[in-house]
Amino acid sequence: MYKKFFGLQDNPFSVNPDPRYLFPAEYTEEALACLTYGIQNRRGFVLLTGEVGTGKTTIVNKLLEWLERERVSTAFIFNPRLSVVQFFDFIMADFGIPSESRWKSQLLLRLNHWLLERYQRDETAVLIIDEAQDLSLPLLEEIRLLTNLETSTAKLLQIVLSGQPELDYKLRLPELRQLRQRITLRSRTYPLTQAETSGYIARRLSIAGADGEPIFTPEAIEAVCRYSRGIPRVINLLCEHALIGAFADQVRPVPAPIIETVAREFDLDEIEPTAPERRFHHDGRQLREVLPSLATLMDRLRQTE
Repeated sequence: MYKKFFGLQDNPFSVNPDPRYLFPAEYTEEALACLTYGIQNRRGFVLLTGEVGTGKTTIVNKLLEWLERERVSTAFIFNPRLSVVQFFDFIMADFGIPSESRWKSQLLLRLNHWLLERYQRDETAVLIIDEAQDLSLPLLEEIRLLTNLETSTAKLLQIVLSGQPELDYKLRLPELRQLRQRITLRSRTYPLTQAETSGYIARRLSIAGADGEPIFTPEAIEAVCRYSRGIPRVINLLCEHALIGAFADQVRPVPAPIIETVAREFDLDEIEPTAPERRFHHDGRQLREVLPSLATLMDRLRQTE
């Protein structure tokens, strides 16, 4: 509707977690490096957590894009509200493993055999679970037991859990202490800083085909920073509706009052921030392992853009 008016070829602020639009903030690159490092080195469990709207699913989609390019077999569970039987049915189907039996013991035998075949060919299989905070305790225990599929030197199945901070709280429960101890790498998403928010908006507009002419005034970008509190999903919401409003008024560039109107419509002027301050969640040993590989991993990931 507004693309021609603003000289755009694509919708820059779609709510879809399109990996093309992944913004290379510091935490984003750290998260991708940790996820890829954990998978490549068969570390077993890797955890990604973060507040709602801070880009976890976009990072996961970027990871899936890279894994597909690397020809790594993946099973991606995006709705974890499953029974144990449904869970095993889903991963078998997503991995493309034929199985006529629905007995869990037979499914596990078939899965173990398939994973061993892949391991012997030096191939990796990855199970990724998004919205993992919604996993039931019995299902989390079943997922933990999947890490028992291993050789004497390596885990056969690599597992990525991605979820909201409630997942961290759930993993602190005494009954999940065995699972918590098996998580080898942790990473987290955060709100963007003011400078990153400005860069985020500029990058998305550029990818969408902006010709360099201002689309938002500096005051409008400051208003987006203020009302979004650095949450990418909220930035998208504000900018999308502001573009629609500015198009309706035939105003370019988008002025700050339009941002303020959108913020009031969505009650963003009354909501307090909930996301935590940015800090590293790795211990020193993990950072020493991950950071030397960061440049190489990120170069490979950028090749998918």
